[in-house]
Amino acid sequence: MEATYHPFSELFAQLGLADDRAAIEAFIATHAPLPEQLRLEEAPFWTPAQAQLLREERIDDADWAIVVDQLNLALRGRA
Repeated sequence: MEATYHPFSELFAQLGLADDRAAIEAFIATHAPLPEQLRLEEAPFWTPAQAQLLREERIDDADWAIVVDQLNLALRGRA
């Protein structure tokens, strides 16, 4: 079975956020850096549905896990 690649912008669309480059950069600039001890999905700016999506994708190690990891790194200033 072949893995599916999801662009960073698709994750933002899945989260119901603006997914153009400027909006993504603004989101990261606004919310970074996250404290090291805080899990990505526990950040206070997510809605419950967004947090659940991020948690499920991380736990399931689904196709989205790679791009969720990229978001995690970007929000910690290590993109």
